[in-house]
Amino acid sequence: MFGRKSNKMETIIGPDSEFKGELKVKGTLRVDGSMEGGIQADWVVIGESGKVKGDIESRGTIVGGKVDGTIHAKEIVELKHVSCVMGEIHSAKLAISEGAVFNGQSFPLNGNKPAEEQQDDRVVMLNSTPAS
Repeated sequence: MFGRKSNKMETIIGPDSEFKGELKVKGTLRVDGSMEGGIQADWVVIGESGKVKGDIESRGTIVGGKVDGTIHAKEIVELKHVSCVMGEIHSAKLAISEGAVFNGQSFPLNGNKPAEEQQDDRVVMLNSTPAS
């Protein structure tokens, strides 16, 4: 921690913590507690006990908990088997594990196309949980 020569910052919102407001982080943000507001970070990890109500902007986001909002990721969004996402996902890559719940719309990002043309590439997914 102190004395280390590292520009990489790690920020954690612990399991018994609550945060309300806008959060801008250099490096990785891990949320195991509850967060209400917008997030900007290089990488965002929502742990299984984590809950985010707000929009996320990142290079990559991994969701193991719950997100109610829009996720914008330049590289990848990964939904783990216990995750629940309600809202839009805008990302170059989207990985959804079996058992994940995704209720919303997915918009693939393509660096070669203007944003208005990318809207035509959208994929609509509702409740992507497997049938029992």
